Amino acid sequence: MSQFRLARISLLLAAIGLNVLPALSHAQDAKPAAAGAPAAAPADTVRPEIFKLLDPAAVKASMDAKNYADVQSRIDQAAATPALTPYETFVINRLRVALGSTTNNAAMAMPALEAVIESGKLDKKSQGDFIQALANYHYNAKDYPNAIKWFTRYQTETGDVASVRPYIIRAYYFGNDFARAKQELMADLTAKQQAGQTPTLEELQLLANTGSKSKEPATYLIAMENLVRYYPSDDYWTDLLGRVQSKAGYSDRFALDVLRLQFKAVGTMPERDYSDMAEIALANAFPTEAKKVLDAGYAKGLLGTGANAAKHKRLRDQANKGAADDAKSIATGEAAANKSKDGTGLINLGYAYVTMDQFDKGIDLIQKGIAKGGLKRPEDAKLRLGSSLAMAGKKDEAIKVLETVQGGEGVSDLARYWIFWLNRPVTAAAAPAAP
Repeated sequence: MSQFRLARISLLLAAIGLNVLPALSHAQDAKPAAAGAPAAAPADTVRPEIFKLLDPAAVKASMDAKNYADVQSRIDQAAATPALTPYETFVINRLRVALGSTTNNAAMAMPALEAVIESGKLDKKSQGDFIQALANYHYNAKDYPNAIKWFTRYQTETGDVASVRPYIIRAYYFGNDFARAKQELMADLTAKQQAGQTPTLEELQLLANTGSKSKEPATYLIAMENLVRYYPSDDYWTDLLGRVQSKAGYSDRFALDVLRLQFKAVGTMPERDYSDMAEIALANAFPTEAKKVLDAGYAKGLLGTGANAAKHKRLRDQANKGAADDAKSIATGEAAANKSKDGTGLINLGYAYVTMDQFDKGIDLIQKGIAKGGLKRPEDAKLRLGSSLAMAGKKDEAIKVLETVQGGEGVSDLARYWIFWLNRPVTAAAAPAAP
């Protein structure tokens, strides 16, 4: 998962003005106090003796000179003054926030922040800023329950739900409350998709990590599907297509279909996938498809070397011979396919033409085969037609067909993934590796 960190507290506080001491005035006109009692100060003023200690000009000079010991001494002396008023306490805590944030002293800043928040002396805007700062402190301290508490309070008091929501969700995740993290992430994903918005890369990566940490393959798969849909990369495609075959009820008969999509979707497949795809294509009587895959593997330097070099050569020789034979004899198979009781032969013959890049001829035969009927698995045939249209560059027609594919065992998943590939971002930036 990519990094998602809060800004340093000192920078945040400086940006929103929390390390600035409030303007001070001292009570020059205080009424005489009763004998033995300290002089009463008007509201929101400080007594002269405290003003002298916390004189903003003197404090600023010490802060600018990084004479933090002097600032600390002034705070300590002021705090020791008898019978502090609520406002004097407020001012002292404001200065503790400033000093603590500047010196990265969380132990000083955090209780001071909370005291300032609870003082009732802040305007609405400043109150929200201080609450957010305290929530950030707890988050950075990995105190996730308190981070959630204060981020939630920020939402309640300011009405700004969106800006801190990502931190709340991450606090659930880092606090090992994966069930709640998943709940919130899925809610956001659904809301964004219903609104026609694109989820962020980081949200989807976090959802994938949540599924992985909680050992929920279904959650991980949802995340990977959406990573492929919105942020396609070779890693994401390979991960998704590898994992979907482990989905409960997935049929082995789609092994070649999975590799066909992978061959189109990624720039480079693993070496084994090239040879596996060629073997399965040969076994299904599609030697031209096997030849294309092997040629690509050789061109990338992945085949023909190492311990499996001899195997690769045997596959290539077999594919080359089969492809040459098909090119000479394929036309003779159409009459027999037309005489067949069902459309299976026409569909297989049509796909053979597709592998030869004779798309119009192949697609026409597949369509005739579907129309003829009698198919054991008609949804598989629609998947074959939709993928052939996709490979022919007929995007709109392909999507129209693929959207009608229904059923289990993986057929509807593959149809949906082909649509993801067809609708992929035109200039997708390279995405980070899968989480």
